[in-house]
Amino acid sequence: MLINFLKKSLKKSHKVKLMIKKKLIKNAKKIDKFLINYLKKQKTSLLVRPMKYGIISGGKKIRSTIILDAGKLFNISEKKLINICAAVECIHSYSLIHDDLPCMDNDPIRRGKPSTHIKYGEASAVLAGSSLLTLAFEIITEKKYLVHSKIKNELVRSLALCSGHNGIAEGQELDLKFEKKKKNINQIIDMQKKKTGKLFNFCLYAAATIANKSEKEKKLLSSLGEDIGLLFQLSDDFLDKKGSSKLMGKPVKKDSKKGKSTLLNLMGENKAFLYAESLKKNILNKLGKHGKNAKELINTINFIFERKF
Repeated sequence: MLINFLKKSLKKSHKVKLMIKKKLIKNAKKIDKFLINYLKKQKTSLLVRPMKYGIISGGKKIRSTIILDAGKLFNISEKKLINICAAVECIHSYSLIHDDLPCMDNDPIRRGKPSTHIKYGEASAVLAGSSLLTLAFEIITEKKYLVHSKIKNELVRSLALCSGHNGIAEGQELDLKFEKKKKNINQIIDMQKKKTGKLFNFCLYAAATIANKSEKEKKLLSSLGEDIGLLFQLSDDFLDKKGSSKLMGKPVKKDSKKGKSTLLNLMGENKAFLYAESLKKNILNKLGKHGKNAKELINTINFIFERKF
């Protein structure tokens, strides 16, 4: 009986993982298509090619899936969310292009291909990254994006706060400054919540804002988004240590070589895993109030925790 139960559980788990992978691929294709069409309508410039190289046909675009899943919490149509997804991917790709530069993390490979600065040169990479940053706000404020202007303003303000010197940029600055230095758990969590968590914060905040939820609800979801981002970062740290560069599409075992301050290095594998497991359980418990509407988001969070790439 027990063996049959375990076999059924493993079969079900495998089926769910396959469904999530298919969902990620499907969502990534939608966002890529939107971005390709959007860039086609732009005036041609020398930067479009490195911009497209940095954002199209690469990466899981998991932040977009988080947005679409969060939209299901409030029954928001995909049409109202796709601009937000595209804007978030612009911000994420801009940050990766800049992070890979020799003056920062100096990574030659990204998403299984040469980094943007290797392909197009450092100057073009800096300018392409900066252009993707500004393109994000252009996409949200697009006239054809039929969302009330008050909501657009709120989304722009929130995305700017999550992307700038109190968000992603500050997180990257701290990450670089913390190299080869002993930092405590609160300092590392603060750094990682800024570097990775803030954009996940926006993903959930955006869905709640479009759904016209209360300030209290938006604040709760923003906090939950940062926890999801922290879980994603912990998973990334484990993959850097034990993952495959072929599956990851980038070099692994970089953190220890560069002396990065991570929870994994501070706590050790066992404690870091238990911390991640506890974090995941806490996230899922908070999503419990949304019932069946949270099913897709819960599956994605489980994928983040268990992912191999």
